[in-house]
Amino acid sequence: MRAESNGTSRRILCVFPRYTSSFGTFEHSYPLTDGVRAFMPPQGLLLISAYLPKDWQVKFVDENLRHTTREEFEWAEAVFVSGMHIQRQQMNDICRRAHEFDLPVALGGPSVSACPDYYPSFDYLHVGELGDATDQLIEILSRDTSRPEGQMVLTTKDRVPMTEFPIPAYELADVKKYFLGSIQYSSGCPYQCEFCDIPGLYGRNPRIKSPQQIIAELDRLRECGMTDTVYFVDDNFIGNRKAAMDLLPHLIEWQKRTGYVVRLACEATLNIAKRPEILEKMREAYFITIFCGIETPDPDALKAMQKDHNMMVPILEGVRTINSYGMEVVSGIIMGLDTDKPNTSEALLDFVEESRIPLLTINLLQALPKTPLWDRLEREGRLVDDDGRDSNVDFLLPYDDVVASWKHAMGVAYEPEKVYARFQYQCDHVYVHRLKTPVPDEMRSWPNIRRGLVMLRNIFWKVGVLGDYKRVFWKFALGRIKRGDLEGLIGCTLIAHHLITFARAASSGRQNASNYSIRLREAAVPAE
Repeated sequence: MRAESNGTSRRILCVFPRYTSSFGTFEHSYPLTDGVRAFMPPQGLLLISAYLPKDWQVKFVDENLRHTTREEFEWAEAVFVSGMHIQRQQMNDICRRAHEFDLPVALGGPSVSACPDYYPSFDYLHVGELGDATDQLIEILSRDTSRPEGQMVLTTKDRVPMTEFPIPAYELADVKKYFLGSIQYSSGCPYQCEFCDIPGLYGRNPRIKSPQQIIAELDRLRECGMTDTVYFVDDNFIGNRKAAMDLLPHLIEWQKRTGYVVRLACEATLNIAKRPEILEKMREAYFITIFCGIETPDPDALKAMQKDHNMMVPILEGVRTINSYGMEVVSGIIMGLDTDKPNTSEALLDFVEESRIPLLTINLLQALPKTPLWDRLEREGRLVDDDGRDSNVDFLLPYDDVVASWKHAMGVAYEPEKVYARFQYQCDHVYVHRLKTPVPDEMRSWPNIRRGLVMLRNIFWKVGVLGDYKRVFWKFALGRIKRGDLEGLIGCTLIAHHLITFARAASSGRQNASNYSIRLREAAVPAE
């Protein structure tokens, strides 16, 4: 589906802002790869690009890959921008640069939808999802591309059904330069966790695409050069369990047709461990990773944050169950909760050791607008308006103590010996349960072999020779080499190197203590 045109042709420049360095962007892994320069293709701007009238010209720039050029601004008649809170500074900078060319700039996405007041300089604010506000913006620009006298806020009231979404314009993105592919199946989540803004932004009744749409998008990603792993960016892959079960057979057939070249990953609530029928189908579809928002191993804290569904099965048992289907668990963890105690960081580190989860995104609590947490803390007078802090929450424990506990947890959890020990456990007890598939001809091709050799060269030189934890690395690497598991060696080392490097910066205070923090730092992921 595309928007209708009144016969006017426009030139639209879509610019995605750089990320501020964060735990989840994996930028420290990029130098070990064969040319990866950014995390994932941005779904929002590529969707908008595909939705614009077919006679409109569109250019797309991801500033995680390169800066927007003067020539591109001079070419454009309007600029579209989208992003998250952590990209706030960079979004405002794009607006400033576009205004130097007197271009109207429209901003959409999750950050502006939650906090329109963060962006006073933009000409158009698109609040909400693809829908009537999008059509209104297109209609305005069809008539006139001069900047309006004052800011205009366009709010979606009637959303486009996801079954009518076009395939995102992946062809505009250089997908080979991304760490992961991205795809969206659903929007919304039925749960109401206190800290989460998803129900407030996208609703509690998940909206879904058809299986045929997903298969078409996967085919398009493959046509554009995406291999390796494709990440379902849905907030909860099993938000609609029936829909997930309907989709999985189609993914299984697609994997069989394409030779299991692509691995899949997603986000889901931990209670997926109670659904063996879903886990078995996910295994057959070659899902290898599930991000679970465990948040905390403390049952009292889970109850307080209205995340009781994490207690449908004991947490460690749930992790082991998911592992038994060959899927590695990645976990979100929050520190700074009202239920935290002075020894919370030690209890967390005990959980890390017991769970053997290699990658846990440990964040300080951040109150986001449009969440029950924000509303409660606002009533209690515990919201702090200070961009210099790592959190906008007035913790019950002393702020400096909470930040120190976070730094301690990051420093200990990601010591090289501990990280590689957890990855060794995954190799020995988790990856062995993955679906055994024949090696497709595509993987035996010279370009793919060359790619593997380039990554091995980079890893051996930058980690095995120049790295300061080379003994730990070689102990792990030699074990993988003896078993002929070069794929496991590469995959684990890419992630481990980022975790170790980022955690060192975090524990020394050189990184934000929350992926959602609005603390303004200079973007640390440079565009090339």
